[in-house]
This record gives sequence, structure tokens and C-alpha cells, in this order.
Amino acid sequence: MRTKKMLKCLIVDDEPLAHDVIVDYADELSYLKITAQAYRPLKAIEILKNQDIDLIFLDIQMPKLNGLEMLALLDHQPQVIITTAYEEYALKSYEFQVADYLLKPFRLDRFVQAIEKAKNNIEKLSLSKKDDSHLLIKSDRRLIKINPYDIQYIESYGNYIKIWIEHEVIISAQTLTHFISLLPANDFYKIHKSFVVNKNHFTYIEGNSIHMKNGNSLSISKNYKQEFIAFLGR
Repeated sequence: MRTKKMLKCLIVDDEPLAHDVIVDYADELSYLKITAQAYRPLKAIEILKNQDIDLIFLDIQMPKLNGLEMLALLDHQPQVIITTAYEEYALKSYEFQVADYLLKPFRLDRFVQAIEKAKNNIEKLSLSKKDDSHLLIKSDRRLIKINPYDIQYIESYGNYIKIWIEHEVIISAQTLTHFISLLPANDFYKIHKSFVVNKNHFTYIEGNSIHMKNGNSLSISKNYKQEFIAFLGR
């Protein structure tokens, strides 16, 4: 019998009762663990920067920042199950590739169905990352096969990205945010709005610059510097 991976979950909702319902339902499933709870999206973003989360239960209508606006700010998005009383955001939410969309009030059976979708997505991603020897990158009219661990860093370049592999540069028409989602999260980190680096390919940090093995130096934003150092420690 296959053992189910424990899923670490974050609840983001401004209503305490909504938290209580999800906690109660999660207690029925031995492979769910509510590791954090937030009543404001900005607090949730802070939690996501400091904890490994597999699944977010996310409300949409919240003060100051709604759930979808929060997702747009994330560098790395875990699996997401929307939990809301408003059905009109369903179509928009799937632009963020959410696992499911639950309308409040929802029953336990519907909750379990959503969990299964999220769990299946996580398992598929895990399998694809086990075959981490290659990514297929479309560049101009070519389809290039590369190993993600050979990537030194990625640079945002307008509507394109530059993928630096030692002294070779591959230019691809895609966003930095999308490409980050394809990479091993334990090895790549955003150090600036324009740069994501592979921690295995930098040599040292000096001031507000990171020096890479290929001899290039990259600017590191003050807002990201301490977080990157903490990431290296983890």
C-alpha cells in the first residue's frame, strides 16, 4: 500500500469560522497538517517566505489585498484550493492554475475531492522533478534540452528571459515567474526583480553583488539579501 505524503497546509482567510471549518475537515485526513494560519494576505506571504508549504486554502475577498492579488505576488506558488463565497472569480482563478475552487459552505466530501486534485498535482510535479536531468526550452526555432542544474542564473529580458549556462546564453520567450516554477525550488532563488540564481553556481557575495562561477556579477536587492543568506543556510 502506498504511503501518502504529509501535506503541509496554510489557511488564508479573514474569517475565524472559515479557519475552524478547514481545521475540522483536515483532522479527518491523516496526511493533512495545518502548519500555519493567516488572516491577512501579507502575513501569508511572510509565512510562505519562511516555511515550506505544500497547499494553501485561500479566500478571495479580504481587506486591502484579495487572494488572487496575493497569488500574483508570489515567486513560488504551492498548490492552491480557493475557498470563497463568490463564484464570479472562478474563471480568473484558474489563470493561476489553482487545484480547485470551493464555494462556501462546502461539505466534507467536496473538500476531500479538492484535496485529491491537489495531491495528484503535487505527485505529478514530484515525478517530473525526479526526471530533473532535462528541461526542454524553446529558443527561436529550436527546442533545446538542458539540465536545470547546469543553469547558473536566469535574467529577465523584457518579454523574454536569458538562461545563462556557463558562458552560453539561451534566450526564450517566457516570463521569469513561469520559468521559476519549472526549477527545483531548493536550488534557485530570486535575488532581484530581474535575476534568479542557482545557489550551486555562485562563489561569493560582496556588498550588493553576487559573483557567479562564470565570472559575472549580479546585483542583489537589499530586500532579498538577508532572505537569500537565510535560504543558503536552509
